[in-house]
Amino acid sequence: MTEAPDAMVPMAVQNDLRNGRKLLETMEPQQRLAWGLDQFGDRFALTTSFGIQSAVLLHMLSALKGGDAVPVIWIDTGYLPAETYAYADQLTHQLKIRLVVSQSKMSPARMEALHGRLWESGSVDDMETYHRIRKVEPLEQALNDLDTRCWASGVRRGQTDHRRSMTALDRIRERWSLRPLLEWTQRDVYYYMQSNNLPQHPLFEQGYSTVGDWHSSGPDVGDLSGRDTRFGGLKQECGIHLPQDAVEGLMGEGI
Repeated sequence: MTEAPDAMVPMAVQNDLRNGRKLLETMEPQQRLAWGLDQFGDRFALTTSFGIQSAVLLHMLSALKGGDAVPVIWIDTGYLPAETYAYADQLTHQLKIRLVVSQSKMSPARMEALHGRLWESGSVDDMETYHRIRKVEPLEQALNDLDTRCWASGVRRGQTDHRRSMTALDRIRERWSLRPLLEWTQRDVYYYMQSNNLPQHPLFEQGYSTVGDWHSSGPDVGDLSGRDTRFGGLKQECGIHLPQDAVEGLMGEGI
């Protein structure tokens, strides 16, 4: 099927997108990372959550020539489990990551005073407000501060309904978004970590297949697994990987 042109995106950008996708289709994940670094240089970044499967992409980056100079953006919501903070410290030192921590300008205490404990209301709107304040806006600030043109992430197609429609290279909020691991399965991730002797997130042994904030994550139980365990079952996506129009609706509300 021929992809319809997007009237909002200049034709030159659409051509670059099509050419980039065609080239990346034939590449292995680490080759995709190397392509991103080669194409964008010091305007290339990587994002991480220091979640269950984050070690894979971080390890691939550490093996690249010049990978130690690539900024790795971590959005610290202020509500992460203690195990995630410890795991982040471990991987940062082990893999010699150039870590860039970004946080909301609004402290957790101030947010709760003004908006309440947004994750407890059972409202999708409240959860989206939470994600905008604690995740989307801090990421955009970090990308702006670093003058990033392309950022890579460890998203995989099988994780959410939205991610099934992703390609290896997309435009998100006026930047290129590179997905080196898009086609990988949970099994691919597990065996890569085993063969490279990478440490597992501490919560993996407690049955977590994905982990985010302490109040909105849980272990796999019965038929509930993967991203369905996140955000009280209200959502699968926090907004970071959503297209421009979806995020504009969130960010247009202001803090």
